[in-house]
Amino acid sequence: ASVELNVFRAQWMSELKPSSGPSGGNRGVLSRAADLRRKQELAREEKARELFLKAVAEEENGAVYEAIKYYRRAMQIVPDIEFKINYSRSPDPDGGNENDMDGEIEDLLAYFHQQLTLQDNSLKICVPEVEVTQMHISALPPEVLMYVFRWVVSSDLDLRALEQLSLVCRGFYICARDPEIWHSACLKVWGRSCTKLLPFNSWREMFLQRPRVRFDGVYISKTTYIRQGEESLDGFYRAWHQVEYYRYLRFFPDGQVMMLTTPEDPLVTVPRLRSRNTRVESIMCGHFRLLQDTDNQTKVFVVVSKRKDEKVAEYQRNSRFCRRNPAVPETEHSFHVGLQLSSGGRQSFNKLNWIHHSCHITYRSTGETVVTAFDLDQMYASFYFARVKSYTAFSERPL
Repeated sequence: ASVELNVFRAQWMSELKPSSGPSGGNRGVLSRAADLRRKQELAREEKARELFLKAVAEEENGAVYEAIKYYRRAMQIVPDIEFKINYSRSPDPDGGNENDMDGEIEDLLAYFHQQLTLQDNSLKICVPEVEVTQMHISALPPEVLMYVFRWVVSSDLDLRALEQLSLVCRGFYICARDPEIWHSACLKVWGRSCTKLLPFNSWREMFLQRPRVRFDGVYISKTTYIRQGEESLDGFYRAWHQVEYYRYLRFFPDGQVMMLTTPEDPLVTVPRLRSRNTRVESIMCGHFRLLQDTDNQTKVFVVVSKRKDEKVAEYQRNSRFCRRNPAVPETEHSFHVGLQLSSGGRQSFNKLNWIHHSCHITYRSTGETVVTAFDLDQMYASFYFARVKSYTAFSERPL
């Protein structure tokens, strides 16, 4: 209301001022109109800025619905008010010196260490924001707190959850950058040979930038082709069928892998691949390893085969003398797959391109192995990674 009153007063005073003469009357009227428009725009922008900053304050206090109301009113006055505001930092309630924040902080971790050790020589992880009657997490020793952080990461290497946990406060940010956690994660992925940091500056940088397969989701390949059907009895037409199926690859940090080829949609199949003990039919299990060539290309080699119980069941169904003969298949089938790891779009390590596919048949009677290599054509579509939240929703073991 005060802003509108100031606009009305400015307009009233401009109308009371006499013109500068007959020759300059028109120019005076135009200049006064332009000044009036500028003042009105400034007044509207000031009002919109006041509403927008109020909305920001409400949102920080947790009043989301009130914030939306103020946001809407501000954008009705000035649609692009968000880009016209110069945000200013509020003083630190803990008494920290904000003068150092004028420039860009190059080492945020060192700055947080300095801020948390201002009061005394001991590092305080965090302090309660409000008074609590129960034991606060800040009372835990650092060793216990780091063990909790390892449960957050879990044996599934959910480092995404660790990064989200670091946003809670400065103390959690420091704990989430602990090099021992990231070193353990690197050892899980690349094994005991992962002993040197070069060319990376930290274990965290290595884990985030070095090519690897991801474990918090599944790689999916969709293949679609047209197949010619049988000719009709009268020879008048010939049917054509569109065939569509999916290949799924699920990697685990301990080196195990599951591979499944099925026509079922990902919405049905993906939840059933959460556990390596799944009972999905025709699923193949095995192991994988990463190999980095001299050309700096990372390749993934996978060896999978059917489970033993499925092999025995299939042999009993196909054998006429299963009662006399032991339920042991005469041949062992395994599939060897070679994939090249690459990045596509905004995500890293989210694409796997086929470079090899072969079937190895081993005869138990002679021990001979016959290898059949398949030609890689358009039927071998690339795998693309899809993150699945349910895969890391629970922690079974700490890192």
